[in-house]
Amino acid sequence: MRLRHALLVALALTGAPVLRAQSSAAAPTVVILVRHAEKAAEPVNDPPLTARGTERAAALSMVLRETKVTAVYHTPTTRTRDTARPVAVRFGLTPRLIPLVPRAAQADSIAAIVRRHPGETIVLVGHSNTIMPWLAAIGGPTRPDLCDHEYDGLFTALVDRGNTRVIEARYGPPNPTDPTGAAMLHCGGR
Repeated sequence: MRLRHALLVALALTGAPVLRAQSSAAAPTVVILVRHAEKAAEPVNDPPLTARGTERAAALSMVLRETKVTAVYHTPTTRTRDTARPVAVRFGLTPRLIPLVPRAAQADSIAAIVRRHPGETIVLVGHSNTIMPWLAAIGGPTRPDLCDHEYDGLFTALVDRGNTRVIEARYGPPNPTDPTGAAMLHCGGR
């Protein structure tokens, strides 16, 4: 499993909490950002996950099984809650809500969440139009929003004394295909 290997290598190289080699104050904060899994078309205002989305949420939990997740956050929607739930259950955590704030205040809100967890590993579950701004808010690169069909991205940010390194990986089933059966390409230059 290449993602698991990439995460473990990244964590091992940084002395992240999974290894407990350093005190938690000296270890980097590991922030794992994912978009909610595939959603149903109805109801439009707050759709649940599809069967494939439920499969992806379970895959996220499996991919993270060897990490030491200490907090799981999601936005107040059914699809993000249901994507976060398997990870929270695996680690015996109660998922926490990411507060709804105006877009201009999102960066400060996400940065504050990350500051509350120094040296820990946390998971943030958001949306196609929030993941990249959240990543930028914690020192990652500025990138375009995810495309509507992109569900398999897993972005791991290692935040260490003001420096942020990002590892991008994929997890779960492949992204959906278009109606002709061809795989949809990633957008935004990724």
